[in-house]
Amino acid sequence: MSFLEMKGLKKTFGAQTVVHDFDLSVERGEFVTFLGPSGCGKTTLLRMVAGFETPTEGRIRIDGRDVTDLAPNARKIGMVFQAYALFPNMTVADNVAFGLKVAGRPKAEIAARVEEMLSLIKLGHLGPRYPYQLSGGQQQRVALARALAVKPQVLLLDEPLSALDAKIRLSLRGEIRDLQRKLGITAIFVTHDQEEALSMSDRIVVLNEGRAEQVGTPFEIYNQPRTRFAASFIGTLGLLEGEVSGPGRMRVDGQEIETPEVAAAQGAKLTLALRPEALSLRPSPEQTNRLSGRVEDVDFLGSVVRMRVSFGSNRLLLDAFNNPAAPPPTRGEAVTIHFAPGDGRLLDAPIEPEMAAA
Repeated sequence: MSFLEMKGLKKTFGAQTVVHDFDLSVERGEFVTFLGPSGCGKTTLLRMVAGFETPTEGRIRIDGRDVTDLAPNARKIGMVFQAYALFPNMTVADNVAFGLKVAGRPKAEIAARVEEMLSLIKLGHLGPRYPYQLSGGQQQRVALARALAVKPQVLLLDEPLSALDAKIRLSLRGEIRDLQRKLGITAIFVTHDQEEALSMSDRIVVLNEGRAEQVGTPFEIYNQPRTRFAASFIGTLGLLEGEVSGPGRMRVDGQEIETPEVAAAQGAKLTLALRPEALSLRPSPEQTNRLSGRVEDVDFLGSVVRMRVSFGSNRLLLDAFNNPAAPPPTRGEAVTIHFAPGDGRLLDAPIEPEMAAA
C-alpha cells in the first residue's frame, strides 16, 4: 500500500469543477511535484491533502489512515506557504517552536527540537531575531524548519520559492531537496516553474484544467510526453507542420524526412515536435534526417547558442554548445540541420503558439 493515496478526488466550487477524478499514489519518502499553469488545480489539490479544503468526492489516506474528514491539525501535515506566513511578533526560535507548544510538548523537548531544526537549516545563530530582520531566503528556511519541527508524516510546499530572487531560489531548492532526502519525509511540492519541477522531483504530475495530463519521472515527462499539453508545457518545443508522404515519411515545405510510423493516409496533415537540443548542424551517424533552411536569429546564452532556423513556413529552434573556436552561423546564412528519426514526437494537430513557447 502506498504511503499517501488520493483516490477519485473531485472539487467543485458552485457550478465550476476545478479538480476532476484525480488519482495518485505516493510512496514513503518520495518527492512529488504538482506542475501546471495558474488555475490548473494544483494548489486546490494540495489544500485538500492539508485539510483546508474538503473534497466534493473522493478519499485521502496517509499511511493507511483515512484523513479525508479530519481537521488539518489532526493529519500530521507540515505546510510551507509561498508568503512565509511567519508570526511577526515572535522570534525565529518561537516561530519554530509554535507547533510544538500548541501540541503541549515539554519545554525541554521543545528547546532541544528548536535547536536541532535551526542547526539543520544553518540558522542556529539567528534564533533571537525577528522575521523582519531576516532576508527572504532566511524567512523561508525558518518556515521550513517550523513545518518540520512537529515531525509531520507529509510535507506540503505551496510554491515556496516564487517570492525569492533567482539566485536565492536556485540555492534554496537544493537545500529543500537535501533536507527532504536527509529526513526521508514524503513531500508534495507545487510550482508552475518547469526547471524547479525537473530538477527537484522524483515524479512530476503535469496538471491541466483540473486533470492529470501525465505522471512520470522528470526524464519521462521531458523526453516521452504522452499528451499534447505535456509536450508543449515542459521545456522549449519546436514544431514542424507537414503531411504524410509515405510509410514513416513526412514532407515539410518540399523536403522529405523520416518519422516514427503513424497510421495515417498519404497526404494527411502531421505535426512533429522537436526539442532544440535534438538538432545539430553537424550530423552524427544516427542523425539521418536533414532539412535545409536559413538562420533567422541567433541568441547567445553563455554556454549555449540558440538559433532559429526557418524552412519556408516552418521554424525550429536549435541549441548548440558555445565553442569559442567556431562562431555560430549568422542571420540569413543558409544551414542544414540534422536529427534522428526517433527524436521527434508526432502530434495529431497544431499546438497553440503560446503553448509551444513554454
